[in-house]
Amino acid sequence: MAAAPQGVLDLLSPYPPGWGGTLLMGAASTIAISVGAFLIGLLLGTGGAFGKLSGNRPLGLLLSLYTTAIRAIPELILIVGLYYAGMDGLNRLLTAVNLPAIEVNGFVVAVAVLGFVQGAYVTEVLRGAILAIPVGQIDAAKAFGMGPMLRFRRVILPALLPNALPGLANLWMSITKDSALVAVVGYQELALATRLAGASTKHYFIFFLASALLYLAITLVSNIVFNLIERHVRRGQPKPHEEHTA
Repeated sequence: MAAAPQGVLDLLSPYPPGWGGTLLMGAASTIAISVGAFLIGLLLGTGGAFGKLSGNRPLGLLLSLYTTAIRAIPELILIVGLYYAGMDGLNRLLTAVNLPAIEVNGFVVAVAVLGFVQGAYVTEVLRGAILAIPVGQIDAAKAFGMGPMLRFRRVILPALLPNALPGLANLWMSITKDSALVAVVGYQELALATRLAGASTKHYFIFFLASALLYLAITLVSNIVFNLIERHVRRGQPKPHEEHTA
C-alpha cells in the first residue's frame, strides 16, 4: 500500500524515526570513498603512465600486467579478495613474528582497493593524453634546458590536462557508483543505507528513488565542477568548432 504524502515526508525526515539522515550520511560516505580512491588512482596512474612511457622494458611489462589484470577482474572480486584473503595473509604474517592480529576498517579497505583499481584506468587515460602532446613542445623544452620536473610543470601538465579531463571525469562518475560495492565488507555507504532503510520500513520504492536522486545530484554537481576545471585549463585555446573553421 502506497504511503501518504505526509508518511513519505516522515520516512525521509533527517530526524528519527525518519531515515533521511541515514541516507545523507551514506551519501557523505560515498563521496568520501570516491574522493579518496580517485586521489589514490591519480597518484598511481601518473606514476604508471610515465612508467609505461619511460622506455624501461621490465617496468613497462610489469605495468602492462597491472593494467590488464585490473581491467579484466571485476571490482567486486578484488574487494572481497583483498579484504578477506589480504587480511588473513597479513594476520598470519603478524602472528609468525609474534605480533597481534589487526582488523582494518572497511573504509580504509574500500578507498585502498578502489584506488588501486582506478590507478589502472587512470594510467591508460594519462598515457593517451601524454602521447597526444606534440613531440616538438617537449623537445623545445629540453632545448631550453628545462629539467624533468620543470618540463612537467610548465609544458607537459598544461598540455596534458585538456586531453585527460574528459576521461578522468568519466572515471570519477564510475567510481561514485562502484563505491556501492564496498557494502560486501560491511561498510555503510549510500547503497547499503538504502537497502537497510527499505528492509526496515518495506517502502523500497521510496528509498531507492531517494537514493537515485542523491546519486543524480552527485553527478550533476560533479559535471559542473569538471566543466569549470576544463574551462580553466582550456583558457586561451581555440574551441573545437573554431579549429575546424580556421
